[in-house]
Amino acid sequence: MPALWREFTRTPFTHPQIPYIGRAGQRAGATRFPRRPVVADVRVYGATADGSADSAPAINRAVAAAGRAGGGTVLIPPGTYRLDGLIHVGHSNVVLRGAGSARTKLYATRSLSELIGAYGSRYGGDKSSWSWAGGLIWFCPSDRFDSLTDAIRAKAWPFEGWTGNKRDEWETLTKVEPARRGSWTVTVADPGRLRPGRLVLLRLADDAGHTLLEHMAGGGPGPEAYHWDDKTKLTSYVPYEWPVRIARVRGRKVTLERPLPLDTRPEWDPRLTTHVEALTGSGVEGLTLEAVETSQAPHLLDRGHNGVAFQCAYDCWADDIVVRHMDNGFGLVAASACTLRNTRVAGRGSHHPYFCREGSHDNLVEDFVIERRTTPAPAGTQLHGINVEGLSSYNVWSRGDMGMGTFDTHRGMPFANVRTDITVTNNGRHGGDASAGPLFGARFTHWNIRVTNARAGLTRIDGLAPYSATVGINEVTEFDQIDVPDFSGDLHSRLELYGTSGTVRPRNLYEAQRELELGDHLGDHLGDHLSAR
Repeated sequence: MPALWREFTRTPFTHPQIPYIGRAGQRAGATRFPRRPVVADVRVYGATADGSADSAPAINRAVAAAGRAGGGTVLIPPGTYRLDGLIHVGHSNVVLRGAGSARTKLYATRSLSELIGAYGSRYGGDKSSWSWAGGLIWFCPSDRFDSLTDAIRAKAWPFEGWTGNKRDEWETLTKVEPARRGSWTVTVADPGRLRPGRLVLLRLADDAGHTLLEHMAGGGPGPEAYHWDDKTKLTSYVPYEWPVRIARVRGRKVTLERPLPLDTRPEWDPRLTTHVEALTGSGVEGLTLEAVETSQAPHLLDRGHNGVAFQCAYDCWADDIVVRHMDNGFGLVAASACTLRNTRVAGRGSHHPYFCREGSHDNLVEDFVIERRTTPAPAGTQLHGINVEGLSSYNVWSRGDMGMGTFDTHRGMPFANVRTDITVTNNGRHGGDASAGPLFGARFTHWNIRVTNARAGLTRIDGLAPYSATVGINEVTEFDQIDVPDFSGDLHSRLELYGTSGTVRPRNLYEAQRELELGDHLGDHLGDHLSAR
């Protein structure tokens, strides 16, 4: 048993290298997804299971009917359903359910470029934002989806997150008094608009000295010496916005569903705010989404044969889903507290098999597979892997089998993310341009990692990531590398049980943290939370 684990059990919410991710995922990591009553069968709305006609309008009509009914399950019986359009789930508590990924197939014939239009980058250049956004099954609140797609058609490239295309669609609920990272309860100035169960944003703004960004990087001489001002893409991600449900309100004391991800210091103007209406309680289960097979596009010029995307979504999920022949597989874009379980990326090869970006937090990706590509990679294309970027934090990838790809960060200083119990053929590269800033913030943890080709890049991170932990990884060497440390001096990183894999105990860091919830460390906090649900 590594010393790091014994340390963590003594200070689970404030450990300097290992983040507390025991409540990541839908409904704080619930093992079962909600079973909503069946309210629609897509065949009743005109879908055909033999692939002979476009079934997208019929499926969308069934989904809309479920939304008008206040939620429910939309059945897609066994068969192959041709999609000449995308499927949009825009109402909460709507579940799209096939008969299983081996029995129900949605066959997509067109890309997002064809269906919506070209999508340029708000940062300039000739890049296609379909390289990292949107899905042919797209979970996004209806009003937010309309505002996004209207802006794309108008070539007014939007911000994609919780506070609108211009990041100005929010109002203050209350200011928050100083508190430390790991606290479950905060003191607010005015609790009048807060109630148990309400979803709010914790908003932290940076100051002129970029002390918030330094805090995300762990603080100390290295981050203090780093030059932040020219990292314009990174600074566009600030303020940091963290969605969280309120568990309890007692006077001015407010207990949260999860512990604070960062300090709330006065210089960062901490406050709880509103946000665009969230999509909650919706999911997709038991189907394969396959695109017409086309050649993978040159890097950053994807046309948008993209799989399943969650955007401005909270407490949503995907289960038993295969995507095949996609440019980009599964996307989390300003999505939080979602679970992707039993998912698989297959076929001709993807640019981003999984992408997690634009301030996505507390998500769980477990029992996932990235298959080896079925056709050689065309010249000029790129392969990443399990990507996280854009100040995204406290996300978990657990029990994975990666036949290709890497542990990508795309810069944008994601922090406090965990990859655990994963086998990887490490043959991808990270993305992200220089203006996006550091590859890693603090408290990245790689735990029980089996690298089949012994390539170190982005898997062994003790020489790259500040205040990080690499525990239980087999021997790896530096070759074909492009990753270098961003911060000077001592990174305060930890390496334990190097040269081993599969023997580290606990084997899975996420599952071990879940088990801690039965112990004394969390009793008071969870008692508060559970009494409010």
